[in-house]
Amino acid sequence: MMYLYSHHSHAFAYSHRLMKYNHKKIEQKWQKNWEKSEIYKTSDTQDKPKYYILDMFPYPSGAGLHVGHPKGYIATDVTARMKMMQGFNVLHPMGWDAFGLPAENYAIKNKVHPKFAVEKYIKVFKTQLEKIGFTYDWSREVTTTDPGYYKWTQWAFIQMLKKGLAYESEEPIIWCPSCKTGLAMEDLEDGKCERCDSEVERKPLRQWVLKITDYADRLLFDLESLKDWPDSIREMQKNWIGRSEGATVNFNVQNFDDKLEVFTTRPDTLFGATFMVLSPEHDLVNKITTKDFEKNVLKYQATASKKSDLERTELQKDKSGVFTGAYAINPVNGKEIPIWIADYVLSSYGTGAIMAVPAHDQRDYEFAKKYDLEIVQVVDGGDIEKGAFTDIDNGKMINSDKFDGLKPKDAIKKISDWLENESIGKKSVNYRLQDWVFSRQRYWGEPIPIIHCEKCGAVPVDEKDLPVVLPEVENYEPSGTGESPLANIDDWVNTTCPKCGGAGKRETNTMPQWAGSNWYYLRYIDPNNSDALVDPEKEKYWSPVDFYVGGAEHATRHLIYARFWHKFLFDIGVVSEQEPFKKLQNVGLIMAEDGRKMSKRWGNVINPDVVIDDFGADSLRVYEMFMAPFDQAVSWDTNGLRGVRKFLDKVHNFDKWSDDSQEVTTAYHQMLQKVTTDIESMHFNTAVSAMMIFVNKIVQVGCTKELFKGFLQALSPFAPHLCDELWENLGEKQSIFLSTWPNHDESKIIVDTIEIVIQINGKVRDKLTVSPNISEKDITKLALDSDIVKKYLDGNTPKKIIYVKGKLVSIVL
Repeated sequence: MMYLYSHHSHAFAYSHRLMKYNHKKIEQKWQKNWEKSEIYKTSDTQDKPKYYILDMFPYPSGAGLHVGHPKGYIATDVTARMKMMQGFNVLHPMGWDAFGLPAENYAIKNKVHPKFAVEKYIKVFKTQLEKIGFTYDWSREVTTTDPGYYKWTQWAFIQMLKKGLAYESEEPIIWCPSCKTGLAMEDLEDGKCERCDSEVERKPLRQWVLKITDYADRLLFDLESLKDWPDSIREMQKNWIGRSEGATVNFNVQNFDDKLEVFTTRPDTLFGATFMVLSPEHDLVNKITTKDFEKNVLKYQATASKKSDLERTELQKDKSGVFTGAYAINPVNGKEIPIWIADYVLSSYGTGAIMAVPAHDQRDYEFAKKYDLEIVQVVDGGDIEKGAFTDIDNGKMINSDKFDGLKPKDAIKKISDWLENESIGKKSVNYRLQDWVFSRQRYWGEPIPIIHCEKCGAVPVDEKDLPVVLPEVENYEPSGTGESPLANIDDWVNTTCPKCGGAGKRETNTMPQWAGSNWYYLRYIDPNNSDALVDPEKEKYWSPVDFYVGGAEHATRHLIYARFWHKFLFDIGVVSEQEPFKKLQNVGLIMAEDGRKMSKRWGNVINPDVVIDDFGADSLRVYEMFMAPFDQAVSWDTNGLRGVRKFLDKVHNFDKWSDDSQEVTTAYHQMLQKVTTDIESMHFNTAVSAMMIFVNKIVQVGCTKELFKGFLQALSPFAPHLCDELWENLGEKQSIFLSTWPNHDESKIIVDTIEIVIQINGKVRDKLTVSPNISEKDITKLALDSDIVKKYLDGNTPKKIIYVKGKLVSIVL
């Protein structure tokens, strides 16, 4: 019977039904063997070059893993295994990101305490991962909910407090009414809560904030040193940090002592500023609003608070606003200009106030036309009344007093200098990046190690008393009032002030999920240290992480937070490197067979346990590496999985031993070179393809046992269980992963001749053995001179001749 499996343009022909090997027996045997021998236990002995390869650790949920989750883990495992065999001391750890909203929301929904839910789900995840056969050293496992772990998260927070990087704030924050907690900007997707997809609002709330903006320039400029990061991730981080150079200008408010501070990238347009717009949340709004306009302003503020930032800043939306009744004084010409509020101005950007220049800004122009506000052109060109704005970079200044006639770029400098000389403003830099809202009004998070004292204020817990352990409670559901459920535990809240010994109350807000995932990669280096976050000598040996693999969705959250946290730890001497992750690679999603994202909602989730049971862990591993380029999304295909299993059966059944031949030796060294370089470059699919081609070759012509052993070594990172079994069957006494990775011989890759297939109307009619360097002209002539080809042409002239270099000549009649 004939079977044909086609994938990635490679066909596998089977002349007889293959005998399937017993994957369950083999995989269970080797997993027990590896565990007993501690073959993957990582040593801190610094007698080898190190290689630290890391996965973004998962947060455990009741849903367990689906087949999309292990894709990145398999890739890092393939790399880790090759590096082990190449003589590196490899650190390839795994742990659990178990605090935060995902775990708590799941626990609430299923009416189970998050502590017990997380413990249960970690066991499920760990069991699933163990079935796949990874090189994890489980003695280094970390969990963010372990008090021995979060002791050092709390310790780092206290160090930030000491350095002035942690502070309390009562400004309006982003509030999710569904999750009943404050959020950071990075927790939003398309202006909605990333966790529950709810519309968010602005709400004044006491919170702890980290001054990440103090590190904005370093976070931005040090991206240039990360040459092995995807350009797309670096660009996303640059845009998120959003550095803008310009000037800060102070506008006096008429009849008040207050000043309105505005940041502008175009101080050259100041003479065209004809009104001001404040965000509805600006802290001066309610102070300066006159009695006649108070009702309208309050109503507008209430409406704006229920809109997402995305809704408010949508360019196509109709601009709306309300006059406050107050006026500001334009500092460059002394003109009174009205102060409005409008929701298209956000308190989170700049100072929350803008000077509106309707002659040279589309948004300001639409607003001015709607409310009949003055429009003054200050750069020549364009019909402003028709909304045809001039190119304000290339015109000349007009209506700008002594700056008339200047080019805008020259006016920017001169007006900025003049503002500074007159003490009206100054050159400044603004960032899109905001300080990090670091508190959540939830239960399931690290307690913030602060005690509030009426006499001493907010005082850090004494470091010897860390960790501040999260108390066990019966009712952990969010209150929705802005207070954490911890506020109701009097015995825990009421304590003494570490500074004066008087009565104090513990901070009841908890840290965000991102707190524990900021620095977990450091704890893997030294997981059981109770005296320090990480031992300096071990940290210096293992840092930085050589290769970090995970989802691109973390580009503007985890990756920015971890870089900030790491730079702070560098500044206080805890780590030896400025950047934590040397090389970064994104994982392409595995979609369901129907092309949609796997979800219980769609009923299209594929459980890896079922796949392993039916096809084996090695089939799952090889298929996920073969199915598509690693960083691209791809849909699951069970037929493709079956084809991979047939390939492994073929490897298992191979017994066509033969003497050495140049043809097989050349194919072997070509394959070995391809697999080695492709693993290094994360081109796993073509590495697998190269091994499939090699197996097709040796099934036809045979192979020596020594070359087959080398092939098993190349395949072993992908299919470790099967390869260790066959390695043992060939008489080897130690695991294949204690052997040395084979090196290809460059001199044996050179091919003296190649075989070219001749097709006529798609059917193979002849084969020619020629030099690999033959020209298209010469191979075409040889093909047409072939007696067999002449017979099929029968005197006819071909309509088309196509040459696929090194492979075939296709003649179309």
